[in-house]
Amino acid sequence: MGGSKTYPYGSTGAIRAHVLAALGVLKVASADQVRRLMCPGHKDNKAVRNACLDLAKHGLVLSEGNARDASKLWGLTPLGLDAAAEVLSRPAGEMGGTARGAARSGAPHAMAVNETVIAITRTAPEPTRPVQRTDAAPVTPLQETGMREPAGIGTPASWSTEVVHVLSGGTRGRSTVQTDAVLLAPDAGVPVLLVEVDNCTESPERLAAKFDRYRDYFRRTTKDAQGREIPAWRSLYPPTGREGHPPVAVVFNPGARAGQEALKNRMNRVLHLTRDMWSGRYENMSLTLSERDGYQNYTDAIPLLFTTLPRLQTNGPLEAVWWRCGHRQWETLTDALENPDDHDAWLRRDAERRRQRQEQERQEREQTQARSTSTTNTAPAPVPTPAPAVELPAPCARCGQPVTGPTGVSFDDAPPEDGRHCPLCRIDLAQQPTGLLKALLRRPPTT
Repeated sequence: MGGSKTYPYGSTGAIRAHVLAALGVLKVASADQVRRLMCPGHKDNKAVRNACLDLAKHGLVLSEGNARDASKLWGLTPLGLDAAAEVLSRPAGEMGGTARGAARSGAPHAMAVNETVIAITRTAPEPTRPVQRTDAAPVTPLQETGMREPAGIGTPASWSTEVVHVLSGGTRGRSTVQTDAVLLAPDAGVPVLLVEVDNCTESPERLAAKFDRYRDYFRRTTKDAQGREIPAWRSLYPPTGREGHPPVAVVFNPGARAGQEALKNRMNRVLHLTRDMWSGRYENMSLTLSERDGYQNYTDAIPLLFTTLPRLQTNGPLEAVWWRCGHRQWETLTDALENPDDHDAWLRRDAERRRQRQEQERQEREQTQARSTSTTNTAPAPVPTPAPAVELPAPCARCGQPVTGPTGVSFDDAPPEDGRHCPLCRIDLAQQPTGLLKALLRRPPTT
């Protein structure tokens, strides 16, 4: 594509805006880094290089050196910094410096920060209208297997680099703490994430000392518009939605300098040196000495996360590539930022214990009531003991009275029992005459 008198290298306005935005965020970068961050759908970085040359003609960008891989590095001029602020819709006062002179030494740390930003953001290629080409583009491994690039977090505009946080009342040399990169991506569940990139060139003690300054900064307070006292960092960043200070992630970039075992030892050493910053304080909420239950108070703690640049580049930031100090495994960023043993977790446990106690008491009341009702309803009524059966004496064959005679009367002079007559009838029968005289003189039976 031919150029014009104004832009002799033929760059488009969209690509020039991409270059200004990328350099406004990264401060110094190669053309390939700009392409991968802003327009990864382009086949190569030729369009970006042309845009850099056109912007250089207008005094907005300049190149002061090359990276260690011999790629040319580009940065903004003061005029270009104002233009980048316009593209990013940011106040010029929040753009930081121009990183003059950083490229003269190859900017190894800046290159690692850029790669970290690119690996976390993972800008998706914009859809474009297919162009018929005579030479087919080479098939990439991802296209060949049908796999998709891992998703990222935020956009290029979500980032700021080389952010200076001022410490009030600090001693000389400790008046500021400079953060390599800051990510603001509330839509992705990351309201604020401060990122430190470690090239493994300084001692673990020096790296750990930086978190002491971070805590000093986070402890600072200021007044809001209503005169209320709030943490000073809240004047710059939104609330995290979690207990404690804003999270800080350390991205270790071992390169060829440190092997796997050396990197592991370095991470463990930094973890040990910073324990007081991230561990919080245990609060015992037990009412008795026989049990131990409480929570970790993270009010003055810094959520500290570890990862490595190769992990981010291979798997993306949404996979289990984050190690939260105090946790026991690699986790996703969302899980790593959670506090599973904080005060809210204890409140949930306590509420569940109360619910279980109430349920147990309710069941005991129901069981007691059921036993009481069962005892009342099922108790048998008293049954009278039946009197023993009395065998009545046979009636007298003559008078019908019992053959035993009247109760309580003795008949010693009565004839012997014959089983058919009572004593009176036996006496009477014994005294009656026999024959005709007997019949005439017989007395009627006594009733």
